[in-house]
Amino acid sequence: MQVPSDLFYTEAHIWLKKSDNGLLLGVTDYAQESMGTLEFLDLPSVGDNLSAGSCFGSAETSKSVNDLFAPLDAVVIEINEELAESPEIINDSPYETGWILRVADYDAKVLYALLDSKAYTESIE
Repeated sequence: MQVPSDLFYTEAHIWLKKSDNGLLLGVTDYAQESMGTLEFLDLPSVGDNLSAGSCFGSAETSKSVNDLFAPLDAVVIEINEELAESPEIINDSPYETGWILRVADYDAKVLYALLDSKAYTESIE
C-alpha cells in the first residue's frame, strides 16, 4: 500500500496535494483497496462549495456506496472528467491519474492540521 510523503491526509481517507492552480483531492490507496473496483462516482459540479466535514460525493462499487467527506471549505474548480467513463482509474492510480477534484479558495492553514504520511499510516495499521 502506498502512502506518499508529499501529501496531506484525512482520517476519512482523502488525500490532498498542493498544485500550482489549486489543491488536488483524491481517495487514498488504502481506501480504494478497501472499497474494491470502483464502478461509479457521484461528484459535485465545478463552482460548488465544499464544507469541511460534509459529504461532497460518493464512490460506488459492486459491494457498497461510500461517502466522500470534504477535508476543508473550498470551491470546486475542476473535476477529473476521465473518471465519469472510467472510475476504476482510481484503483489503478489513486495518487496520479485518479485524482478526483481540484479546489481553490481554501485556508492553507487547515492543511497543516491534517495528517502527514506517518500519522496516516499509523491510523490505518
